[in-house]
Amino acid sequence: MRVLIYIIPLAITIYALFDCASTPQEAVRNIPKWGWLVIIILFATLGSIGWFIAGRPKKSPGYGPRRGRIVPPDDDPDFLKNL
Repeated sequence: MRVLIYIIPLAITIYALFDCASTPQEAVRNIPKWGWLVIIILFATLGSIGWFIAGRPKKSPGYGPRRGRIVPPDDDPDFLKNL
């Protein structure tokens, strides 16, 4: 049980680091992506919490997988535009 005190903050820090690294630069809020990466590395748990609160992009229809009904490729304007 005492090991969880060390494993949980480490897991949160690693998750935040990979989440920040995989987020597009234009979606990051408040400071540049490289700044968030430095903060997460230097301040570990506090930097990770800061990333989740202030730096992570807000969920919007343009970010992440689409939700809703499934559109076949011949009716999807994004797919047809790329042909």
